[in-house]
Amino acid sequence: MTQHSQLTQPEDGINREKAQRATRLLLEALGEDPDRPGLADTWERRVPDAFATLTDGIRENEKPTMRTFDAEADGLVVKTDIPFYSLCEHHLLPFHGTVHVAYRPRDKVVGLSKVARYVRWQSRQLTMQERLTNDIASGLAEELNVPLVLVEMDATHLCEAMRGIETKSTTITQTTVGEPTAIERAQFRTAVARAEGRQ
Repeated sequence: MTQHSQLTQPEDGINREKAQRATRLLLEALGEDPDRPGLADTWERRVPDAFATLTDGIRENEKPTMRTFDAEADGLVVKTDIPFYSLCEHHLLPFHGTVHVAYRPRDKVVGLSKVARYVRWQSRQLTMQERLTNDIASGLAEELNVPLVLVEMDATHLCEAMRGIETKSTTITQTTVGEPTAIERAQFRTAVARAEGRQ
């Protein structure tokens, strides 16, 4: 089970009074006037609204319903090039990229758009890339009740690109739940390579 069910948040996802106060204090700490034109809406509305959306992944009620259909085959289902955007828990800066997912169904398959929606939901939290990759794989295995899930994530971290070494690079993480056959592993690698060749 992931960390999602362990957290309790206000119903709308964020304590807006605290978010407003914190954002206002941060602006003041930076030497800004929070009440000047251009910044008043920043702390009063825009930042609280943005963080409410960007942390949807810690709220179970925001999780997409994984509607399933009868499977007509038991071969690997592969979904590539799923875009994601998440927040680094160390710097509160975004990291983003693409996720490739494959799973081996039992007797049911899920609508392909639901896989993308699930990735988006998991991504909307303060996390690390390695943990997010694991959360997507283990979460899908549990949600879909399937014996095998493979996940590969390619991401660019703005905490590297905008500060620190100030260099844009790609970090790749991989997680497998279950034991893929050699054929399944090759099928996944071929699908990922084909997707990357289109970029």
